[in-house]
Amino acid sequence: MNRFHHVRIKLESFLNNLSLKKKLRYLYFLCILVPIFLTDIVILHALTKNEHAEQLHQMEKIAKSVQSMLSAAAEDSALISTSLYMDNSLQDFVSRQYASPQDYFSSYREYIHNSLLQGVSRITNSVIRVYADNETLINGSEFARLSTVSQEPWYQQYTADGYSLRLLFSYDETDGRQVLFLRGMNGLYSDKAERLSCIEINYSTLDRDFQNMGYNYSVYVCSGNRILLTNAMPNYRWQPYDTFSPSDSVGLSQHFTLYGEDLDIYVMEPIGNVLALIRQNIHILILLLILNIIPPQLLMNLLENSITSRLFRLEKVFNQINSDVLIKISGPSGQDEIGSLMDNYNRMADRMNSLIDTVYRCRLKEQEMDIARQNAELMALYSQINPHFLFNALESIRMHSILKKEEETADMVQKLAIMARQNVDWSSDSNTIKRELAFVETYLALQKYRFGERLSYQINAQEDCQNILVPKLTITTFVENACVHGIEAKSSPGWIFVRVYTENDALCMEIEDTGGGMDEAEAERIQDRMRNASLKMLKEKGRVGMVNTCLRIRMMTEDTAQFSVESEPDIGTLVSIRFPLNKAIRAE
Repeated sequence: MNRFHHVRIKLESFLNNLSLKKKLRYLYFLCILVPIFLTDIVILHALTKNEHAEQLHQMEKIAKSVQSMLSAAAEDSALISTSLYMDNSLQDFVSRQYASPQDYFSSYREYIHNSLLQGVSRITNSVIRVYADNETLINGSEFARLSTVSQEPWYQQYTADGYSLRLLFSYDETDGRQVLFLRGMNGLYSDKAERLSCIEINYSTLDRDFQNMGYNYSVYVCSGNRILLTNAMPNYRWQPYDTFSPSDSVGLSQHFTLYGEDLDIYVMEPIGNVLALIRQNIHILILLLILNIIPPQLLMNLLENSITSRLFRLEKVFNQINSDVLIKISGPSGQDEIGSLMDNYNRMADRMNSLIDTVYRCRLKEQEMDIARQNAELMALYSQINPHFLFNALESIRMHSILKKEEETADMVQKLAIMARQNVDWSSDSNTIKRELAFVETYLALQKYRFGERLSYQINAQEDCQNILVPKLTITTFVENACVHGIEAKSSPGWIFVRVYTENDALCMEIEDTGGGMDEAEAERIQDRMRNASLKMLKEKGRVGMVNTCLRIRMMTEDTAQFSVESEPDIGTLVSIRFPLNKAIRAE
């Protein structure tokens, strides 16, 4: 009892987790479709059983007909052999000793003239030949010496069976397929065949008669595994007998013995009999489908629509429960339990909307304050950038003018003007990589005035990266660090490499220098500041340009950016910035 209760609880839990539409479908499937399907299976089984019984009856008739045809052919040969056995003139002709060939031919013409042997052979379309243990006989079409066939397989088999009446199906390369009826002509008490009648039934005629019976089933007549006759494939007299392998498709098999030859008749089941049965009774099946499926389906659709359509309207408004206003259910509701639920929801929606309207104004004020605070933080970031970069650029011009006193200052001031315009314009915090790299190249050209041959640089960017937006001065900040803390810290010439490319669905920006480098501890400290950049760090004293840039990158990429720093003293430094391409914004 407890086990039944446990199963019931599990079943109820399963049903409670199903949608109402699925429950109705289960009900329709289990209570309507399955019973209809089982009923149709029973009907189809009954029809199939009747059809199988009819087929079995037809196969039995075919097997009897084939047996009768073969028996008739054998009985005709047996009747001819009996006539030969009873013919005393024939017995005398094959037993006589002939003095010369002329003597034999004279007796042969006399016997043939007075006998019906040749006529019977033509009428029955068979070859009749008599063999005798008489060496004075001359081999011909009707008579031959027994020694000429003593080594033939069919004669060996005949003698092994005891010289009884024998029907043999044989094959050799010279005569092809043969059907032989053999009978000894010595007498009742002879222990060997001194005289033998051999009636060769024409195989082609037998095969033609078999084919003309017009069976609708495939039929095989076999001796052992040899196929003697069949209507399933061509029978060629001059080819060896094919091999038969019984299978599940054998509908009926019948064994009988015909004059010592063990024969089996196999009638094969027709292919596609079930489909043929369905085609024959298609009108009954269609009528059953119409009566048993369509009316219940229409009724189920009406019932399902009555329930699920209103529940769908309820589900739709409940899915919008997170909106600022609860949407009321429109349309008819009905007088049942679902209709009562819809009416109660509409009353609740009216009451909740009045409460939401009161709370909404307070919420707007809080949002406006949050936006103002974020804008103030962003402006604080901007104010950190402008003086820092501008003062460094001016210091470069001052140092160059003091040391070189050259007129190249005008060109440097022009480049500085380009940079100043970019630096002062903060109508947008973002820049395309193409414009950012142009700004970097201007900056490096200015720095080359300062460092001369000590500074070389190379900028590479993939074409599909050119219109991706990044925070303004992103790459420039790290290029500036490479100049000030890398190239300047090393007396020998150095390089700065800037690379922008995509890899594994990510945008990669790399700034590498061959300057003074740093030890592992310093590289890890800078990497940690880049990864954990925050507004709190910007309030600290010291260098904040790099922290500012990393913080803006994290904000733009929803904190998915990755930063890494690799450096070795006197070798150089590599700074890498990566973020997913699905977080990248492209300029229109």
